[in-house]
Amino acid sequence: MNILFKDNLFNIDDIDIKENEPMKDHTTFRIGGPARYFVTVYNTGSLLKVLKTCIEHGVKYMVVGNGSNLLVSCRGYDGVVIKPEGEFQNISVDGDRLTAGSGVLLPRLAKTALEYSLKGLEFASGIPGSVGGGILMNAGAYDGEIRCVCAKSRYVDVNRLASMDYDRINEAVCERENKDLMFDYRMSIFQKTGDIILDGTFHLEKVEDKSIIEEKMKDLNERRRLKQPLEYPSAGSTFKRPRGHYAAKLIEECGLKGYSCGDAQVSEKHSGFVINRGNASFDDVVKVIEHVKDVVYNMTGVILEPEVKIIW
Repeated sequence: MNILFKDNLFNIDDIDIKENEPMKDHTTFRIGGPARYFVTVYNTGSLLKVLKTCIEHGVKYMVVGNGSNLLVSCRGYDGVVIKPEGEFQNISVDGDRLTAGSGVLLPRLAKTALEYSLKGLEFASGIPGSVGGGILMNAGAYDGEIRCVCAKSRYVDVNRLASMDYDRINEAVCERENKDLMFDYRMSIFQKTGDIILDGTFHLEKVEDKSIIEEKMKDLNERRRLKQPLEYPSAGSTFKRPRGHYAAKLIEECGLKGYSCGDAQVSEKHSGFVINRGNASFDDVVKVIEHVKDVVYNMTGVILEPEVKIIW
């Protein structure tokens, strides 16, 4: 990164910049070395300028929400980490539709839906991710998924942004309807395009008695509390569900519950989780993940694919 890039970045309005910011403070795993630049953006205009500056100077970047699906190397990230705040925390309600910025946490989104007697987001009330990450990964739990309720999403088309002059960058903001988001299991079109999610609109069901929604949320959250190792830092479910199987069941049947390397461990409470018992390093977690994959494949022939995004 050259001096010109730094000068251009620091001249952008409505952002905050931290240099060499520890990523362990921005992930639920509590693991990760320093980001060269950690940039908080407060509106779409400032986000577009930061992205455009990175693209023009060939500087790598990534956008983070709650960091609940990230495992970042202890060596850190030699680029720009972008955190959406400000307008990206806004929620608006229009009848049975709820629109939320990419930085809104899913439990807050579900709570807002409850307040307006809108049914359909109960499954999201215990998912510790953000709206942006939820759409990106088609987040789901307990038979509910984002694709079932997301009507549309606004985003930044990064290829279009790269080809535009600065005075036209607002034209890089686009919108896709549900049918064009290519949702699949833990997948959306944004994983293929690299486009940046700005917000999502969710089509829900208006009900007369909101207690029905509240009771379901309480039930799902109690089930999470009893079955998942919420007392330890983690990135949630470590592996995607293999077709025709359950990752946790395979891992347990292979005798891997409790397997550890350093302070990284396959949870004894739920074997689908790799947890940080205190001072686990990036390498500790990766070794546990790779060992689990190898053993499960050798014993069952099933290939486990990590759900957590690993940033080397």
